[in-house]
Amino acid sequence: MIIYPAIDILDGNCVRLYKGDYGQVTKYADDPFEMALAFKKSGATHLHIVDLDGARTGRSVNLKVIKNICSKTGLLVQTGGGVRTLERIGELIEANADRVILGTAAIKDTSLVEKAVAEFGKKIVVGIDALNGLVSTDGWTKDSGQDAIQTALHMKSIGVRSIIYTDISKDGTLKGANIEALKEMIEKTGMDIVASGGIKDMSDILNVKKAGAYAVITGKAIYEGKIKIEELFESML
Repeated sequence: MIIYPAIDILDGNCVRLYKGDYGQVTKYADDPFEMALAFKKSGATHLHIVDLDGARTGRSVNLKVIKNICSKTGLLVQTGGGVRTLERIGELIEANADRVILGTAAIKDTSLVEKAVAEFGKKIVVGIDALNGLVSTDGWTKDSGQDAIQTALHMKSIGVRSIIYTDISKDGTLKGANIEALKEMIEKTGMDIVASGGIKDMSDILNVKKAGAYAVITGKAIYEGKIKIEELFESML
């Protein structure tokens, strides 16, 4: 299972939100690039980056710093947030992003997903952010009314191979992942599912692995010292 330490960028800083609420922000570092290098030094090979400004506004606000991390750290970066055009996807992949995440854009414009998959293949990942089983969009500020599993299956039908599945009610809470919902998503879709939201400690990481997840994203548990980053990567050897 792949481990993705997370960097969420807001106003140029590394932060975490509580349940996706932009009114409940905790800042952890000033420099996302230096944080990425610290993760690499600790043993990380992959990195998950979200442009929170971009997710909220629909524009890739922190594109420059993200491109810098992708092109200069050597980490395999999956990134999203405000990525809503083929041009933006192409810019990120040209800057050495390993995978580009389509969230709101995928839900609102499946034709974009079809075109992106046709051009970039497995480098395209769809983020499904769910609250009570329904997909949220626009930086988690709007309820689409769409069922999360049915949305994943639709994405599968147009060629998407991997889904980042986030339980918004758990995200940033350190209360544990929603393992049952994760299992259901894995079993019903047969896709490569990246687990996200609520990871609290190493036991959570292992439970996600047992559930059959392709990968896991963890951020706040690392920043709060609930998971020691070196031990995290040693455990996956």
